[in-house]
Order: sequence, then C-alpha cells, then structure tokens
Amino acid sequence: MLNRRQFGNLAASASLGSLLTQKLWAEQARATASPDKFYFALVADSHIIDDFYVKGSENGVEDNESILVTTPRLINARDLINSLSPAIEQVFLIGDYFHNYPSLDYDFYFKNTTRLDHAKTITDKFKAPVHLGFGNHDYDVKRVPREMSHRLFKAKYNAEPYSALDYKGYKFIHLNNFLGSTQDNKAADFNPNIGSLGEAQLNWFQAQLEERKPTFVFIHYPLIQDQATEFKDYGLQPLLRKHADTIQLVVSGHMHKWIDFAHTYGPQHYVMAATRYDPNAYMLMEVDTRRNTWRFMNAGLVEWATHYSKPFRA
Repeated sequence: MLNRRQFGNLAASASLGSLLTQKLWAEQARATASPDKFYFALVADSHIIDDFYVKGSENGVEDNESILVTTPRLINARDLINSLSPAIEQVFLIGDYFHNYPSLDYDFYFKNTTRLDHAKTITDKFKAPVHLGFGNHDYDVKRVPREMSHRLFKAKYNAEPYSALDYKGYKFIHLNNFLGSTQDNKAADFNPNIGSLGEAQLNWFQAQLEERKPTFVFIHYPLIQDQATEFKDYGLQPLLRKHADTIQLVVSGHMHKWIDFAHTYGPQHYVMAATRYDPNAYMLMEVDTRRNTWRFMNAGLVEWATHYSKPFRA
C-alpha cells in the first residue's frame, strides 16, 4: 500500500492534471456547446484490492507494484471526471472492477469488508450513474461458480451479468464474454482465455440491435480474444458486421493498453488502458444527437500501445 507521503505526491500530481484538464475540457466542450450534445466517460480495469490481498502474488514487478495503488488511481480518475463542466452524464466501467476473490464462501463477503465493498465506496462518489460490466477478475471461472459471482454483483451492486441502457435516443450495451462454453469449466472447449457469450445472450443482443438505435457496445475481452461464431455462422462478429451501420463503437479493456483495431470487426473497435496503471486512462466522449456523431475527446492525448495517456494541457 502507499504510505502517506507517496499518496500525497500522487494526489498533488493528479490535482495539477485535474486543473489542466478542467480548463481544456471547458474550452473544447463549450466551443461547440449545444443542447443536442451530451457527455459520457469510460473506465476499465480498476482492479481494486483489500486487506485480504496477498502482496507479491502478481506476474512481475510492474504488476506487483501497480496493484497496490489501484485505489488512489481510480479515485483520481473519478475526481477528475466529476470535476468536468459540461458534466459527464453517464459512466461505464468495462470490467475487472475488483481483483479476484479472497474467499470461496459467499457469506464471507457479508461478514467482512472486502474489495467488493471498497470498489463500491469509490464509485458511489461519481456524480453520474455508474454502469458495471464483468471482467475476468470479477469472475474466477476455474474456482468460483459463475452463479456466485452473479449473486454477489446483484446483492452488492444491483448489477446484472449483461445490460442495456437507453439514453437520449442512444443505446449503451454491456456484453459479458464469460457466459459461453469457453468459460464453463465443465465444457469440452473450456478455455478461460477465450471469450464467448452463449446463445441466450446472443439472442438478447440481436434483439437489442434490431431496435436500430445508435449503439455503443462494451465488452471486457477485446474482439480478437472472443469467439467469432458460437453456433454455426451465428455469433458476435456476424452480429457486429450486420449492424455496423447502427453500432457506433465497440470498446474493450483487459489488455491494459491503448489499441486501435479500427474497423477490423466492422464497427470501430478500441481497447482502452487501465486505471490500474494510469489515472489518466479514461475515455471522455461527446455525442451530438442531432448530427448522430460522437467524438473521443482525449484521443489526441493517448499514447497508443502503452498503458498511458497524457492529461489535458491548455
């Protein structure tokens, strides 16, 4: 964990970045201000831990160091997003909200204050509503039944395994790539490194897309790591290509780096970096409902193929 001096230095640096960001955000947003516009933010891979976390259990020095500062980094990202004017109206967190399960006992999470509670305490202080998606660390498909993860997300956060939000004529969809056979430890094709949705979710997704509203899609594993089809020619990629005129953007996390897959899978597909490694790893998005356009407002500050993004500077 950070000591008081280290935390203070990190907070001071973030405060400077926040002031610079607020200034440029106001300049950029107000320069084209319109009642037809709204703003939302994306965050991924916060990996919040607790006092039950075993230090040194990650892969390598960078991971072992970064996991210890996930809390202040998510707080800094939250406080910056909260400070913006015009205001962010919705926040979407694309999985790995917390980092693994310290116990296989469901009741443990109600007898103790754990990383599940710490994560909620942080995100409850966003001014905008926060919508959660599942990441691989929000499950543990080798050891923890998926049903237990779903019960905990429902009890702690009132969150479903996958969801859709209709907002100002747009649709925002959290897909869950941990519900298909590749994520079932009893299935013949079990492979936790490959995402799959399962037939029920694919049917639900297709029904959502058939409403033909402009749609943003969020899914934790990048599309390169998800099964293209699951039932003959039916699957995620054919649905994305079929509805490429409706789907505005697909955003994933998991890789902890900024990657632009462009239109490899039909709609524009970005992988975003993690607040675990950089408190500036967020996406600030503007939507123009009259023109039906969107803008990734801090795209010019992203250091592609790295963990990092620069703060706004006027």
